[in-house]
Amino acid sequence: MSDDQAKRTESGEATLGRIETEVALLMRLGEATRRATGSAEHRVLDRAAYVILRHLDATGPQNVSALAARLNLDGSTVTRQVSALQRDGLIARAPDPADGRGTVISPTPSGLHRMAAVQAARTRLYGDILADWSSTDRDTLATLLGRLNQALDSRTRRR
Repeated sequence: MSDDQAKRTESGEATLGRIETEVALLMRLGEATRRATGSAEHRVLDRAAYVILRHLDATGPQNVSALAARLNLDGSTVTRQVSALQRDGLIARAPDPADGRGTVISPTPSGLHRMAAVQAARTRLYGDILADWSSTDRDTLATLLGRLNQALDSRTRRR
């Protein structure tokens, strides 16, 4: 290996180390920010409920198995989460049109209202946090986070 190749390898490893550290900090600080935010809107749904409702809103009604597969979660975990959402009146079950033996779940108006409140509160929060960033930098961040999430999702699905 030439000196240039060795330097590029070291530089690449150093960059990957920085990425690992920044992602770990992002996860920790994101959760800490959510907990510390004074607005009650952030707490009207737990993280799992929010993700499920966002997904159902985007994709439409589906059965628990499809939802679990899409979210890369165990079916029993999603079943528990869905039961809690149903108990709280945030989702409804209906017969599965593709298989009359099963059911599909969909968000209720109350579930969509709570989800929208959390989404709006989070959007305002990130607007405040990123207020001094240029629109180009915010667009770049959104694009790169989207790419990172797609790569993480692809890797998880291959396993």
